[in-house]
Amino acid sequence: MKKYKGYLIDLDGTIYRGKMKIPAAKRFIEQLQARKREFLFVTNNSTKSPEDVVANLADNFDIHVLPSNVYTTAIATADYLAELDPKKRSVYAIGELGLKNALLERGFSFADETPDYVVVGLDYDVTYRKFEKATLAIKRGAKFIGTNADTNLPNERGLVPGAGSLIALVERATQQKATYIGKPEPIIMNKALQRIGLAKEDVIMVGDNYMTDISAGINCGLDTLLVYTGVSTKAQVAQKKVAPTYEIDSLADWKFKDE
Repeated sequence: MKKYKGYLIDLDGTIYRGKMKIPAAKRFIEQLQARKREFLFVTNNSTKSPEDVVANLADNFDIHVLPSNVYTTAIATADYLAELDPKKRSVYAIGELGLKNALLERGFSFADETPDYVVVGLDYDVTYRKFEKATLAIKRGAKFIGTNADTNLPNERGLVPGAGSLIALVERATQQKATYIGKPEPIIMNKALQRIGLAKEDVIMVGDNYMTDISAGINCGLDTLLVYTGVSTKAQVAQKKVAPTYEIDSLADWKFKDE
């Protein structure tokens, strides 16, 4: 086990489970803070701002971090687009305030008719008219971006449609594949590495879901830590061709290597 200077960490299933606390997670974050290790929560949720995430962690899980410790797929999307072409700054976005504010903060403006980009994320008030505008804009030449490919999200009622389901509708309507930003794609991971300011060999990805969190780390060339407190099971992971670098039952089992 090596000493890692930085940690990229999933949220749901790793730090909490829905509305349930994972007691070891609070201690894990406090140990990172005490050791002055860099860390970012890397989440596919494009609906919330970093401030929203911080408030949820503090109010419901007694975990106290800063907005600068949060990196959402909305921010990653805005960072990615900002580096593509400095002359292209108009977007048509299907999504919540977390996505729209991230785009505004990077200097983008919104346009319905002929935007440079169409970005589709989770939108709890999506309508046919929004899909129509997105489809027509992509047909006119706008670059098509999807925040993340998660087809379903768990809530208290069961598995409900996620951003990937909305993006799939636009893909079907346009006959074009979106460029995906979120986990397990390397785009969000590379952007998170830029944000944390560390080399790949000094950073580890921590998560509960092999298909998103661990695959994201593997796709980006990072070491990975799978904690069995959420989605993936040991039986499922045993069937994968590439194993996580480390596997633990609880974050309490992680041993920090100190100098």
